[in-house]
Parts: sequence; structure tokens; C-alpha cells
Amino acid sequence: MPVNRREFLKKSVSISAYSVALASGFLKSGPASAEWIAEQFAQGKLEETLKTLFKDAKITASDKIEIQIPQIAENGAMVPITVTSHLDGVDAISILVEKNPVPLAARFNLSPDLEPSVSTRLKMAETSEVIVIAQANGNLYSARQMVKVTIGGCGG
Repeated sequence: MPVNRREFLKKSVSISAYSVALASGFLKSGPASAEWIAEQFAQGKLEETLKTLFKDAKITASDKIEIQIPQIAENGAMVPITVTSHLDGVDAISILVEKNPVPLAARFNLSPDLEPSVSTRLKMAETSEVIVIAQANGNLYSARQMVKVTIGGCGG
């Protein structure tokens, strides 16, 4: 396919403008929003993880947190979960698996402008409770769901 002079000039000008913008710093990527906090994802018992995450704050059970997770997981290596909160002002949602070697499975920091709903897949070592803790307006609220794992998992 032959290239005519007009197309060649348009592409040359576009590439030149992009190169100048890139070299002058007009086009640069912003900082990544993901952050790994090692002490929160450390191995240990559930109580230790809760103390690391929330100090000695009171956690209140709430029916305004909806957990969608299978009650029986055929494969513990990949258990889908969706968490939706009907609380106002949710800042963060943490998902913990009680009997995993690393209890904190996921932590989501949310903007108040977003609908507090998150989805992920968990690795579960064995049958245990999945605990969701939502931080809203400076208070902590939780919901729990027992999940039976039949095979697999992160424990072997």
C-alpha cells in the first residue's frame, strides 16, 4: 500500500509533537496507587492481624455489609467474593480469612465518591470464616460468612 505525501507529513508531525511533549515532561505517568504494607500482610493468627490493622478499636457486627461468596468452595485456590456495603462514608474494606497462614486476604481503600463494592478471588487454606470489616466514619463494622473448602487451597 503506497503512502502519499499528505499521510507521511501528518504522521511525521504527530510523532515529532509526541516526542517533544514526552521529552519536555508534559507526558509522564502518575504515581501508582497500589501499596504493599508488609506488616499488615504478615503471617500470624487472626487476632494479631486485627490488632495490627485496627489496634484495639471496637468492631461492631452489621447487617449493612453484604458478602456474596459460595458456602461450599470446590477449589480453595480460587474462591470468588463480592462485598457490598450499604453504610455511609466507607473509607476502607478489609477481607480476612480466619484460618489462612496470612489472615488478611485483601484491603481496599476507597474514595467517598465511590460505591462501596469490591470483588476479588481468595485463596483459602481450609474451611473457615471469611470476615469483612468496613471502616466508615471512623467506626468499624463487620460481617462474617463460613465457607467450606473441599479441595486445594493455599495450605497444600
